Amino acid sequence: MTRFPRSVVIHGHFYQPPREDPWLDEVEEQPSAAPDHDWNARIERECYRPVVAARIQDSEGRILRITNTLSRISYNFGPTLLDWMERAAPDTYAAVIDADRLSRERSGGHGNAMAMPYHHPILPLSSYRDKLTEVRWGIADFRRRYGRDPVGMWLPETAVDTETLDVLAGEGIRFTVLAPGQVRQVPAEGLPGRYVTSGGDEVAIFVYDGSLSHDIAFGPLTGDADLWAERMAAREAPGGDDVRLVALATDGETFGHHHSFGEMALAATLQKLDAREDIAVESFESFLDRHPPREEVEIVSPSAWSCAHGVDRWQDDCGCKSAPDRDTSQAWRRHLRDGLGAMADRLHAVFEAEGGELFHDPWAARDAFGTVRPAEPEEVRGFLAEHLREEPEPDRSRRALELLEMERNVLRSFTSCGWFFDDIGGLEAVQVLRYAARAIDLAGEPGAAEAEDALLRHLDQAESNDPHAGSGRDVFHNWARPVVPPFMRVAAGAAAVASTSPGADISLQGCETRVTDGRVELTVTRTGRVLEYETTIDRPSPARLGVTVRAEDGTSAHLDHWALTEAHAKTVRDALIVESALKFFGVSEGDPGRERDRGDRRTAVIEATERALGLAIERLPDDTSEEARRRVAELLDLQELLGLPIALDAQTAFYRSWTATGRSDDLAGLAARLGSRPTGEATDGTPSAAPALRVRRSPAPTGR
Repeated sequence: MTRFPRSVVIHGHFYQPPREDPWLDEVEEQPSAAPDHDWNARIERECYRPVVAARIQDSEGRILRITNTLSRISYNFGPTLLDWMERAAPDTYAAVIDADRLSRERSGGHGNAMAMPYHHPILPLSSYRDKLTEVRWGIADFRRRYGRDPVGMWLPETAVDTETLDVLAGEGIRFTVLAPGQVRQVPAEGLPGRYVTSGGDEVAIFVYDGSLSHDIAFGPLTGDADLWAERMAAREAPGGDDVRLVALATDGETFGHHHSFGEMALAATLQKLDAREDIAVESFESFLDRHPPREEVEIVSPSAWSCAHGVDRWQDDCGCKSAPDRDTSQAWRRHLRDGLGAMADRLHAVFEAEGGELFHDPWAARDAFGTVRPAEPEEVRGFLAEHLREEPEPDRSRRALELLEMERNVLRSFTSCGWFFDDIGGLEAVQVLRYAARAIDLAGEPGAAEAEDALLRHLDQAESNDPHAGSGRDVFHNWARPVVPPFMRVAAGAAAVASTSPGADISLQGCETRVTDGRVELTVTRTGRVLEYETTIDRPSPARLGVTVRAEDGTSAHLDHWALTEAHAKTVRDALIVESALKFFGVSEGDPGRERDRGDRRTAVIEATERALGLAIERLPDDTSEEARRRVAELLDLQELLGLPIALDAQTAFYRSWTATGRSDDLAGLAARLGSRPTGEATDGTPSAAPALRVRRSPAPTGR
C-alpha cells in the first residue's frame, strides 16, 4: 500500500542536428527526407507539431480533447532546433515556449523546460573553455526564449565527466539527469542524488528508470497507454520499498517520428495517470523543490547514455553504431576528431591574436556572443559597443564579427551527430565538415591555410566505408567545401531572378542583395561584409539560363540555372516555364488565379510540351536542319524544367527517326539526351542493369 502519492516524471529530449548551410543560413533540400523538403520539416510535421496538439479520442476515434503534452512532461529542445523552428514553424515554436508557462502556472512557478548546451557537443571531449561557452550560450538562449533562468540542464547524450559538473554548478545549474549506468549506485526510492564538485558546489543528479525508458523508446509501451500507465504506477524499489519518484527519459522524436501516433499514446497515458489519486505527474524542477538531495552519489566519468564504452562513440571505433548488422568500420572517428581538434587549435590562435587587439577580452566576448541576433542591428551595435576596445567603426566591427563567426563555426563543427552514425560520408559528418570549411574561410591568411592543412592531414587517414566516397579529404573537398563559393552562387541567383522575375525577393536568410544593371551588391547578414560582383546573363534557349559571375578579385564562374541556390533556382525555373509556355503554346503557367486554374494551366503546359516534342521528333527524318534540332532541344529543356522524365513514346519515336537517317551525326547530341548510344561510342557489350534515363510509361500527370 503506497503511503504517499508517487511522483512521475516523463522527460523528452527534443533535438535535431543543425542543417543550415553555414554560409547562407538556409536549409536546402534533403531528398532523403521526402516527401518533405528536409529532415527538420519532416520531423516537425511528424513529431513536434503533433506533440503540442495531441489528440485524445473516444472509443470510436472521435476527438475528446487536444492537448499540449509538453505542458505535462519535462522537456528540453536543442537551441539550434528552436532557432530553425522560430523561423520555419512559428506556431509550433510558440506552443513549445508556451508549454513552460502553462507548467509554471500549474506548479507554483516551477517549469517543465530544461536548458541544454548550445551546439549538442560531447562535453567530456570538449576543452574547459568550450564547455563554459556551450553552457553559457545554452543558459542565455534559454533565458531569452522562456523569460527565466534555467534550473536544470540536459546534457547532450547525457555525456558527463567531473569537469562538466563543475561547469554546470559554477553557472548556477541545480540539476541534471543521467542514465542508471552513469552513477556508481542509484539513490534509493528514485530520489535525486547529491554530487559535490571539486569546488565544493552541489548538483542534484536525477537517475531515470532504464528499463521503462527502453520500453518507451524500443518496446511496446507507446502502443499501449494502459500498460504504460500501469508500469509506472507499479514500480518498486529494490527490497520492496516504495518509490517516491519514477522518471523515464527518451528522445522526444519517439512521440510521432520513431513511433507513429506516439504523441497520442503519451497524451492518453498522461490522462490515465492524472486520473489516479496515488500518482502526481510533475517535472524534475518541482520535485526537487520538495525533495532536495540527501544521498551523495559518485558518477562514472566519462560516460553517456548511448555508448557502453564511456564516450568512445564520438572518438573511436568502439563497436557502437546505428546499423550493427552491417560490417562497417568507424576508425574514421578518431581521425575526424583529431583533425577538427588540430584545426580548432590553429583557429583559436587566430582568434586570440586578432581578437586580443579588437576586444577587451576575446573569450568573454565569445561567451557573450551566443544570443546576439544578427537580424537585430541594435543588438549587434550594443554588443560591439560593450566589447570592442575602441569605438566601433565599419572595418573593425566587420572583422570582429567575422572572428566571432569563425569561433561559432568551430563550435558547430563538434556537434555530436558528426560521429554518432556509421560513416564519414554521411549527412551529419559532412555537415560538421561544412562548418569547419566555413570557419577556415573566415580565418584569413595565413591562419586559414594552416588550419585547413592541419585538418586534411588527419582526414587523409579517415577512410569511408563507401569506396566511392574515398577518404575524409575527398569528402571534405567533394561534399563539404563548395566548388563554387557560396556567395558567388547567391550573386548569380540574384542576377538571374532580377532578369526573369523583376520585383521578386532576391535576399536569403544569410545575406541581403541588391542588383543594379548587372552589378550585384551582397551584404553578409552575420558579419556586415559587403561583396560586389559583375554578372552576365545568357539564354541558350527559352527554357535555359546561365549566369557568368565575376568577383572583385578576378575569380569567375559560370552557373546554369540548376546550380543556383535553391530559392533562386525555383524562382528562375518557374519564370522560365512561363516564358517557354508563352513562346511555344501561348499558355501561361504562372497565372495568379485560383489553385484549380493554376493546376489546369500546368497540366495544359505539360500536355502541350509532350505533343509538341512528339511532333518535332517525328519530323526529324525529313528535316534535320539546325532549326529543327534546336526546337527538339528546347522542348527537352522545357520538359526537364517541368520535372518530367523522358516519355517512352518520345524515346521510341526518336530512335526510329534517328535510325531512318542512318544514325546521322547531326542528331548525336539529341541521341545522348534521349538515351541512345551515339555511333562509335565504346561499349563492352554488357547490358545496363537499369536505363540511364528515367523513362515514364504511364500517361502524363494531370497536375502537380
